[in-house]
Amino acid sequence: MRVPVRCCAARVVIPCIWRGKYFSSGNEPAENNRVTPMLRHLMYKIKSTGPITVAEYMKEVLTNPAKGYYVHHDMLGEKGDFITSPEISQIFGELIGIWFISEWIAAGKSAAFQLVELGPGRGTLTGDILRVFSQLGSVLKNCDISIHLVEVSQKLSEIQALTLTEEKIPLERNAESLVYMKGVSKSGIPISWYRNLQDVPKGYSFYLAHEFFDVLPVHKFQKTPQGWREVFIDIDPQVSDKLRFVLAPCATPAEAFIQHDETRDHVEVCPDAGVIIQELSQRIALTGGAALIADYGHDGTKTDTFRGFCGHRLHDVLTAPGTADLTADVDFHYLRRMAEEKVASLGPIEQQTFLKNMGIDVRLKVLLDKSDDPSMRQQLLQGYDMLMNPKKMGERFNFFALLPHQRLHGGSHRMNAQQSRPSASPVAGFDELTWR
Repeated sequence: MRVPVRCCAARVVIPCIWRGKYFSSGNEPAENNRVTPMLRHLMYKIKSTGPITVAEYMKEVLTNPAKGYYVHHDMLGEKGDFITSPEISQIFGELIGIWFISEWIAAGKSAAFQLVELGPGRGTLTGDILRVFSQLGSVLKNCDISIHLVEVSQKLSEIQALTLTEEKIPLERNAESLVYMKGVSKSGIPISWYRNLQDVPKGYSFYLAHEFFDVLPVHKFQKTPQGWREVFIDIDPQVSDKLRFVLAPCATPAEAFIQHDETRDHVEVCPDAGVIIQELSQRIALTGGAALIADYGHDGTKTDTFRGFCGHRLHDVLTAPGTADLTADVDFHYLRRMAEEKVASLGPIEQQTFLKNMGIDVRLKVLLDKSDDPSMRQQLLQGYDMLMNPKKMGERFNFFALLPHQRLHGGSHRMNAQQSRPSASPVAGFDELTWR
């Protein structure tokens, strides 16, 4: 779980001085201020071409092929830098699996569907979903299912393969192909790995993005008397081997992403998120299916959310780059706007509400009744508390969905005034699920 922190910065050579707190206390231990290979790379880059945007900084630090944090680290779990919901409780993934089956049934039980996960982590969430698919095999018996994982990290893709695939069936690898790895799940479902969503075959699909959008690069802007000014990262002239935040002296191209009626004095915009939402919207509008997005974020209200995590602790985002995760809260209002009404959107709603609507209390009781192991029972209760407690993940994480318009309207969304709107079945999670 990652925890929010406020952040700002200043540049005295700009007419408008941006005063405020830094991203962390500034009292970083000396050993954390080491010169990492990524810091050397960034300093060389800045010396060569000038200050870089926060978005470029995030992209380099997280996904640089040679030195990127995600490319070479297993950052999940107790030994990593953060723990995600699927790592906390099996119930989380099981309820997500139920959600996809519920939507598959509501949309008419297609003969086949693709399950596409963006940024699958260790594969734990997909594994829990596949277990639900197996347990409900009688419901899905005539449906042809395939799994498609979008993952840029070779290290994580290998961990995903260990989690999900049948050991007796060797993996197929082809680094030059759009499908760089193929395998078969323990239940016999084909799994394919891709580096980009655009490479996944188009077709009736359910898309899942859990803690994916929060690590996409953001541009940061501060409102000044001269107008919006983008935050850049530069070398600190006062301290060797250290980076600092500065404000651009004039307008920059990314300013086009800021709404004309924006009232906040500091905003973060994520063009990459907009591109992915548009791709998902076009696919869903064209071939059907749905997308479920779970992340911490806000509905266009927050300002400064850029932060780092290392060893389950907040970490100064400019210190020892390449050794910590970088993240920013998802702006769901922006995601909704990027869908451009091609599809319907639901949410965001808080995780505790979504999981309660999905029947987490019923599922917890079933598992507790089945278990005689005190340690297992304690683990289940602790996991439930972490997922549902408002002070932990319950209110910090949100769910957001993209669906075809006809899914909500019970038919085509282009109806004239004389037509009555057909009733549509509720969308699980966003409405209370009826358990039978």
